[in-house]
Amino acid sequence: MENQPLVGGTEEMLGRALVVVVDDRVSRGETSDTIGPLVTELLGEANLVVDGTIVVPGESVAIRNALNTAVIGGVDLVVTVGGTGVSPRAVTADATAGVLDRPIPGIAEAIRASGLAAGAVDAGLSRGLVGVSGSTLVVNLASSRAAVRDGMATLTPMISHVIAELSGLEEH
Repeated sequence: MENQPLVGGTEEMLGRALVVVVDDRVSRGETSDTIGPLVTELLGEANLVVDGTIVVPGESVAIRNALNTAVIGGVDLVVTVGGTGVSPRAVTADATAGVLDRPIPGIAEAIRASGLAAGAVDAGLSRGLVGVSGSTLVVNLASSRAAVRDGMATLTPMISHVIAELSGLEEH
């Protein structure tokens, strides 16, 4: 019998992830979080165990604290959603820049390009960053469902390779 991936979470997990939703209204309880569950589902489909979702307002300190919590907690991947555009409250990329040890601009550009090509305007306009903090991959995605779906589709094929390199399992 060949080793084939199994559906339903019985396949070997690639690592642990944390989702950070950057949304003023959700953080104040004015509306419910609809994007966090989507990201969690997509990460699960990519064979990552999601430790949880943190919701923070669009404030640099809150975003940095959430990212640092993920890095200190030892997750392999943290995906932020929201706060990547050009409005004055869109500070996710700025907060992320202060946490990253090494940017990975090629992945960020691929996410922007594929999002724009798919018609997710907010993905194309995103200032979102991708990089490494400690041994954690940090990815900023725009907050529309289309941008999240497309961004995760672009990111997913690269996740196992990046996690393997960061954990020292793959040497180059």
